[in-house]
Amino acid sequence: MRQSTLSVALEVKPESYEYLSSLLNELREKRAPPQQGVTGKFAPFLASVPVLHFLSLSLFPGYEYDPLFVIEANFDGEPGPFWAQLEDAIGPELRHFLACCKCPRDVLAPLFTAIIAPGSRAPIAPYLEAQSLVPTVYHHGNRGMTRQRILDECALFEQVQSELTHNDATYRKLDPLAVHHQLRTALAGQFPWINTPPAPRISLWENSFDWLGLGAFVVAVSFILSIPGLLLSLILDPTYSFILLGFSLLLVAALFTRISRRSSDNSEPTNVSLQNIAFKKPLFFYLIFYLATVSIVGSLFLMPIMGRVTAATLGDMLVWFIQGLLSIPFTLAAILFWLRSLEKTDSSLDAPWVSPRFLREMAQREDWIPQNHMGSVVLIKPGILRTILIRTGHLGLGLLLRATARDGYLGSMRTIHFAHWALVNNKSRLMFLSNFDQTWESYLDDFIEKAHNGLSLAWSCGVGFPTTRYLILDGASQGRQFKEWARHSMAVSHFWFSAYPQLTTDQIERNYRIAFGLQTHGITKERAAQWIKDL
Repeated sequence: MRQSTLSVALEVKPESYEYLSSLLNELREKRAPPQQGVTGKFAPFLASVPVLHFLSLSLFPGYEYDPLFVIEANFDGEPGPFWAQLEDAIGPELRHFLACCKCPRDVLAPLFTAIIAPGSRAPIAPYLEAQSLVPTVYHHGNRGMTRQRILDECALFEQVQSELTHNDATYRKLDPLAVHHQLRTALAGQFPWINTPPAPRISLWENSFDWLGLGAFVVAVSFILSIPGLLLSLILDPTYSFILLGFSLLLVAALFTRISRRSSDNSEPTNVSLQNIAFKKPLFFYLIFYLATVSIVGSLFLMPIMGRVTAATLGDMLVWFIQGLLSIPFTLAAILFWLRSLEKTDSSLDAPWVSPRFLREMAQREDWIPQNHMGSVVLIKPGILRTILIRTGHLGLGLLLRATARDGYLGSMRTIHFAHWALVNNKSRLMFLSNFDQTWESYLDDFIEKAHNGLSLAWSCGVGFPTTRYLILDGASQGRQFKEWARHSMAVSHFWFSAYPQLTTDQIERNYRIAFGLQTHGITKERAAQWIKDL
């Protein structure tokens, strides 16, 4: 089933900021009676919104802009049914929240006015769905796992542990295959679904589409970077254009040699060299793939115009695309030079101020369970190059995560349940929201140690971000400065809901492996020996 990650960011009337803050705190402290057999503080969400994984309601104070009310939702299925379920659960509260927000100045104004009118019963769900922001980058830690599947497999894990504990002497005498058979027999009555084959978390079609999307992005970026060479070949004779491009490659080689060195003692090494880039087998095969792809697309484009494409036409087109490819290093060098000139004049916040009141409120809400939540909003640096790079970088990073992030891992990290970036305030600010395991500080330490390049790519466009080189170097690797900058941009998560508050991403994956093994009827001896390690 599809998993969705969305957020709604609404500007708040400044005079209503404190009142809205108190309303959000009231919702957080509200305790409801059991519903449909579900007990606990957030029983309405568990019963009325059965697709919801995580939900947060945050209020960002106004500094450069007016305050911002943010609804973040991570759920199974399509947005329409979810928003309707959320309205059923907390509709009256949502209506009061929206009354504290500014009226939009677009086609949604009549709907908003109808919603907040005294005694109104106008539906809220269509307005929230229309205001939903599409993330620029998102990550699903336990991708393909519905909320119900996570809860079912958690219950199975607990029963497996109970069975093993109460019959320890019996199970210790059995080999892995016998343990597997005995557990299936003992638990099948209580969990009949273990007799059905496990459903794939990510379908073949979805997986193929992820890789095709990433491939299409890389080919499109390569073609755009080759445009200077393509235009040059239309002006000059092929021989002269090849000579000119050859000289440009020599200049680029000199540039790569220069930037491969550290710019200071505290800088991160680039590990960039012309040899490392130009003579790798994956790059060679990609160039063949690129030339084949653009030639096929070019042929399909020319066929309606020329009627048919001859071998000579294909040969000329192939030479033309090769000339374009040779210009890519020069185009990249020009972009890097432009970017580096901007980075050298950037200002960074060495000791950003954080409100003591917010620090106290955030500390009061953190570390009560193994999971935590954070939200951040930062201003985006101006300029056309930065705008292009942040949009392109986020698009590429998002496609890369979809294609490569599997089994709860983001790189070598396994602490993130759901996280996403989105552009707000007419795309002038960048918002980051994350639901993660461990403490806030250890979470960022994990990022700094294991994924600082990706973090710098996603966040280096933010005003005051630690000094960065070439978009991804240094930046987030400057641990103390980065964490202080991140804390400065954060807001209090007034209301935060988790459908499985005691489960980490790692435990969810462990539960999945145990359930998958029990659902596999004809398990081999080797797989059983591997499977039993998770018990």
